[in-house]
Formats: sequence, C-alpha cells, structure tokens
Amino acid sequence: MCVLLLALVAAIFVPASAAGAESTAERRLLYVAVPGIRDYLEYGGHGVLVFDLDRGHALVRRIPAQGLSAEGKPLNVKGIVASAVTRRLYVSTLQFVTCFDLMTDKILWEKSYEGGCDRMALSPDGKTMYLPSLEKDHWHVLDALTGDVLTKVVPKSGAHNTLYGPDGAHAYLAGLKSPLLRVTDTATHTISREVGPFGSAIRPFTINGRQTLCFVNVNALLGFEVGDLTTGRMLHRVEVQGFVPGVPKRHGCPSHGIGLTPDEKELWLCDAVNQRMHIFDATVMPPKQITSVAVRDQPGWITFSLDGKLAYPSTGEVIDVASRKIVATLADEKGGPVYSEKLLEIDFAGGVPVRAGDQFGIGRVTK
Repeated sequence: MCVLLLALVAAIFVPASAAGAESTAERRLLYVAVPGIRDYLEYGGHGVLVFDLDRGHALVRRIPAQGLSAEGKPLNVKGIVASAVTRRLYVSTLQFVTCFDLMTDKILWEKSYEGGCDRMALSPDGKTMYLPSLEKDHWHVLDALTGDVLTKVVPKSGAHNTLYGPDGAHAYLAGLKSPLLRVTDTATHTISREVGPFGSAIRPFTINGRQTLCFVNVNALLGFEVGDLTTGRMLHRVEVQGFVPGVPKRHGCPSHGIGLTPDEKELWLCDAVNQRMHIFDATVMPPKQITSVAVRDQPGWITFSLDGKLAYPSTGEVIDVASRKIVATLADEKGGPVYSEKLLEIDFAGGVPVRAGDQFGIGRVTK
C-alpha cells in the first residue's frame, strides 16, 4: 500500500517541464510530394510522403492526395509550398492546387485554374500565392486561404518558376520563353523591373536573402548565370569545368536545379548527364567551383534543410553539406526509392508548425 501511495504522489508531482517535454519537443519533418518526377509512380507513388529528419529520414506517413486527371490518373506534381503561420500546405499539379491543413492532413480545398498550374510561391505571411499558368502568358495571384483569384500578372513569358522574396515585397517570375526575370511589386501586383537578358530562357533560379543577386540556370548551359537584382544587369556566366554537358533525359537543359545554402556560403548546381551535384564557393564573385558529389540518377532539383546542414537533390539522397557524404536515402513503405523535385522541411513544436522551408534553395542572410 505504501509503495502504491508513493507512486501516486510521484505521478502527481512530476515537474511540469518533464511532463510537457514530449508535447513541446520540436520535430523536423520533410514533406515530399509525388509523383515529383513527371508522372513516374515508381519513385514514391502518389501523395505526400513525410519523413523524420531526426530519425534517419524514416518514413512517418503518407498523406493521400487528389490531383487526378479525368481518367483517374495521378497528375505530375509541379510545386509545393507551406506556411507555418496559416498552418497550410499546398501542392500544385498540372491542373489543380490542393490545400492541406498541416494540423490534420485533411484537404481544405482543391481548385483548377485557367491555363493550368506550375511551380508557385507563397508570401511570408502565408496569405498570398503567385501561381504560374502552365507555360502560358500569365500568373494568377491568389488569396491563399481560399484559393480565390485576386488578379493576374501577364508578362507573356511562358510562365514557369516563381519565388517570393523573404521580405514579402517582391515576387520573381521566370518563364520558359524569355531570357528576362520579371520582378513584381507585391503591393500592387505589377511588374516593377526586369533583370537580364540572360544567355537564354531562364530555367530554375534562386536569390540571396538580401534580394540583390539572382543565380539562374539557362538553356544549353552546364553552369549558371548571375544577375544584379538592383540594376537589372547580368553580371557573370559560370561554366562547369571538367565535365561534358551531354543530352539529359529530362528538362532539356544540362543544369536544371540550383540553390544557395541558407548561410549563402555555397551554391549547389545540378548536372544531369554526369549525375553530379557541383558545389561552388559563393563567398566570392563569380562563385568558384570547388568539388562535386555523385548521385544515383540525373538530378533536376536541389534544396536544403532549414539549418543548412542537409542537401536534398531530387534523386532522393540526403547529403551532409559539411562532409559531402550521403547520410540517408529516401524510401517509401515498401523500401522503394523516392525521387522528387518538390519537397521542403516543416518544423513542429508541440504538434504545431513553427517554421516552413522552401522548395527552392533560397539564401537566408537578410542583413
């Protein structure tokens, strides 16, 4: 009886910090939308796969998705964005945007848009989305909470990739049919300036946190070009040394994927044909090629963990940035490889989202 009584007393007087430790502990999760390489279901199937960064990227769960064609077939995923502020996750496919509740995984709404959908961007406050049509003339500007269209931006550039600046004041619009990067004033949703022209049509691109520089992939270049976001001038053209470009099996350009580490010390570049991630010292200008990491297939995208310690090429490896070593590979429920060009980190505390990463490798040095 005495032992039982002591146990009950101990349970009642457990320190609050210990009792709440598990409920308030942070959890870092990687959200991976599939099919994230065209419509190839062999690389993870259909849905959103959630992996635990702190448990060796073990699979936590699969979130069922819609985004089906009229024939009931899963459509290519085109983009993924999230907001810890509004607690929402968004996935775009060729035809739809699907909005998920991050607290419940439930679908809040799914809508189709004129001209289709491509790789979108979300404002820092989570309230506004720039949604490109599928390589057509316009971007829709959406109320991200409802999915309603607020207005259009029409640069007639073959709408494709989109970034929102870290301060929310500007959005960056790149089209497959133009060598110019358009910059909008998000207070008026009008184009305020253009950057370039670059050497060819712009493919993936990224920006630094101060929004003074952009780093762009362009057609026919194994490498990248650098633009000045303030003056609008192209500054540098950087070609990868020691490797032959060749013809990639996807995307049609040798380098499709570029990202800055969050501390902006390195720039990582995709090389499809040679199955490499080329790493550049970004503390000098133009960035200087320093080393490469081999991956298991042709990479077409790159992004990073929020702390900058891990790199995520689209080929499903997890690379330790400091050592350049592959420390994990993403796998589905059956152990099959997961590839995707649409993934980002979301951190939770006590089950509530507190931080959300970005599908692009955006620099995060803002001062």
